Amino acid sequence: MKENSFVSTDDIRSAFSAAMSVMYREEVPAYGTLMELVAKVNGDTLAANAGLRERLQATDSLDRISEERHGAIRLGTPAELSMMRRVFAVMGMYPVGYYDLSTAGVPVHSTAFRPVGEASLKRNPFRVFTSLLRLDLIADEILRAEAETILGERRIFTPGAVELTLKAELQGGLDWADAERFVAEVLETFRWHDKANVSADMYKRLHDAHRLIADVVSFKGPHINHLTPRTLDIDKVQALMPQYGIAPKAVVEGPPTRNCPILLRQTSFKALEEPVSFRAGGDWNTGSHTARFGEIEQRGIALTPKGRALYDRLLAQSRKIVRPAADGSNAREYEAALATAFRAFPDSWAEIREAGLGYFSYSLTEKGRQTKLPGRRELAALIADGLVEFDPIVYEDFLPVSAAGIFQSNLGDAAQQEFVASPNQHRFEADLGVAVLNEFDHYAGIEKASIEACLNGITAAVAAE
Repeated sequence: MKENSFVSTDDIRSAFSAAMSVMYREEVPAYGTLMELVAKVNGDTLAANAGLRERLQATDSLDRISEERHGAIRLGTPAELSMMRRVFAVMGMYPVGYYDLSTAGVPVHSTAFRPVGEASLKRNPFRVFTSLLRLDLIADEILRAEAETILGERRIFTPGAVELTLKAELQGGLDWADAERFVAEVLETFRWHDKANVSADMYKRLHDAHRLIADVVSFKGPHINHLTPRTLDIDKVQALMPQYGIAPKAVVEGPPTRNCPILLRQTSFKALEEPVSFRAGGDWNTGSHTARFGEIEQRGIALTPKGRALYDRLLAQSRKIVRPAADGSNAREYEAALATAFRAFPDSWAEIREAGLGYFSYSLTEKGRQTKLPGRRELAALIADGLVEFDPIVYEDFLPVSAAGIFQSNLGDAAQQEFVASPNQHRFEADLGVAVLNEFDHYAGIEKASIEACLNGITAAVAAE
């Protein structure tokens, strides 16, 4: 087979993202309602802000926003994680970042599988936040061993998915027929199953240890637990959700409302209580399980290590004043404390750039494209002279505290087991089979390449004469 007969990984990812969205809309009708709300808010926001629309068009970001999604899954074993990495690679998605959620009382550590190249992100920026259960954090040794046995007996990938993943690896890609079959086979891994692999008694024991442990161990596969569209105004979505019959969580996770959004803000509607059946000998007993929910995100600029350190310090400062309660009873107090703390974080793109707090993409202005310089000049001078402009680089990743907050609000965090913070990136990468990409290095590389392109572009015309 010739290489040029292969379907691009971007096309396979786009097809999978679309199929996932259709499946989840059928499984969780409220997701469809959420998509309608987000589309309305985004349309209204762009209509009211011509400058925002202009910059999104100039950076080829406008079209991708309506298609943008991220999902989340929770895996149970290292073997599942390793195979999932191979499956996502067929779609052009690679592990970026390491997240230790034990710091927030959630017994998992995670990475985000996503495209990493600029062209691939613009084509389809689908991401999946993928967590691996930390069985070592289950204090009850007997329960831990039983959970390990249950997980060891399940197979979350169909034979067809395994076969086609191997075929893609061996021949370097898939043709259209194989790609379509690959999407259909892999979709089965993410499908909801209403029959548990365990008895009601075992489910209760797992649930009493932590609701997330019950969610991971008790079922045939790692059902997708949410799909997340991107909005341009998360506060407006949050305010309108009740009008659409959707009950939002009390607090938007992440930084406060700002003129210049940073990192990531998320909210969600509360998880569904869904009927499930538990094993009872050769029969089934009815029960319920709560896991799947709807989430919305608003993305801002990617922060440098300096910016991230300031963000972490201000967030910690606000939580020392008010820690958000799970029931939302102190939501207003927390939001006020958050807004006060973050006054220390500059709120204009120029100030953020000058302070070295965020990553930017640089490009030549129309004046810059028409200007010929005899040699290189400092970037700051080119900006001051109106030859170069800059736009924030979108943060494509996740926030550990934000992710944990979403988990806790939807799984319940009252009277749950507390876990000692125990990051283990080396172990996670060993289970994964590769090292995760460092997101700071990645964003710095994008910024550097854009600067070089500007400097080369403004001097190339002279060199060509």
